[in-house]
Amino acid sequence: MTSPVRRAGAFAALCTLSLAVPLFGPMAAAPVAAVVLLAAFVVSGGPLFDLFAFPDDYEDERLYGLITFVLAATALGVIAVTSSMSLSIFVGSVLLIGYGNLAEQLTRVRTDAAVVHASAFCVGGSLAAVVGQTATLVLLGTSLEGAFPSIVFLAVSGALLAALLRDVLLLYDDPIVMLSVGLLSWLLAELEPEIGATVIAIALVVTVAFGYASYALGAASVAGMLTGILLVLLTIVFGGYDWFAVLISFFAIGSLSTKFRYEEKAARGVAEDNDGARGSGNVLGNAAVALTAVLGYAASSAELLPGGADLFLFAFAGSVATAMSDTLSSEIGGVFDQPRLITTLEPVDPGTDGGVTWQGELAGIAGAGVVAGIAYGFFPEVGAVGAVVIVAAGVVGMTVDSLLGATLEGSVLGNQGVNFLATLSGAVVCALLALGLSAAVFW
Repeated sequence: MTSPVRRAGAFAALCTLSLAVPLFGPMAAAPVAAVVLLAAFVVSGGPLFDLFAFPDDYEDERLYGLITFVLAATALGVIAVTSSMSLSIFVGSVLLIGYGNLAEQLTRVRTDAAVVHASAFCVGGSLAAVVGQTATLVLLGTSLEGAFPSIVFLAVSGALLAALLRDVLLLYDDPIVMLSVGLLSWLLAELEPEIGATVIAIALVVTVAFGYASYALGAASVAGMLTGILLVLLTIVFGGYDWFAVLISFFAIGSLSTKFRYEEKAARGVAEDNDGARGSGNVLGNAAVALTAVLGYAASSAELLPGGADLFLFAFAGSVATAMSDTLSSEIGGVFDQPRLITTLEPVDPGTDGGVTWQGELAGIAGAGVVAGIAYGFFPEVGAVGAVVIVAAGVVGMTVDSLLGATLEGSVLGNQGVNFLATLSGAVVCALLALGLSAAVFW
């Protein structure tokens, strides 16, 4: 059986064949993919089989891992040829997976540290994607003037998503990861981010520093760190540092509240698992709506979506206010006795889903107020009335979270699903209230 490093090297070399598409054209490159796919079906043993075979392939004597990988690359290539997706995104995505995996496997030989593995994948994959995109543009005769910052942004965003998915999925699910990276990069490219070399350099320094700090301080797992870095990077690029200030307030204050009297909460059975380190599910459950609002704002600004961009700003602030309110109400309220079920006000045990305390409710209101205050300070369009709207939306979202916890959590929804629906409700309420106020002012 071949070593993981040799297999990763073979797949990386195979990924390099994707350059045949911009070099010779789609029609000339198609036979290359057909030959590789046919060989994957025919070869059932020998050195070539050993070179590409995953452990599970030996049982069936078929290179299923190679087959699915080639099919995924072919599908992504077909999308690129038949749609507005750039061929540079296709090549960059394929090379990202191949060489990112090779970089990760090389580090696995020397260390078992998961954070080193993820970092190696991101660095190796990003560099390969940058080279792949640049080479494709050169081969196609496209000018590179002003394109490099966007190339780096797409490469790093794709690498972060790929590393996150590989952490959540199996290492053998690279075909799914490749397609996901290509589609995300296509979406981000369509939003046409206006970024310069200085902007992307500072954004990368800020996001990497934020991610490392969250991991080093025990506030996030490796998957949580990757998720946070990706969310922050997209927020800075498409929203700006004022949007980042709103988002980072939740991550910072929420993490501190998790550590607040942690041992006491652990003894009461209401503390976060993993010593308070939040995973990707927790981060996404609380921030996915905010990220969607950022991308919606960018799409609206690029006139890809109808409607005012300011509504997405209020949706963003409302979702973050909800996440902050819910986190503080749970973490602060968890150290106090005599919680009551929000639906009946009957006393319940600490940690019961849907149980609330008056101390926790006050903390939640204060958390929404912090987000509203930051939004008021950074966004002139928010104003005093808009700040009140953000607080109200945060409280509504926090209440929805408690109601769902008391009624559906555990039987229908998991904790992350409850968090997602709560932040969604806060975002919708905030946007609707802002829309109503703007209509009232207009009339």
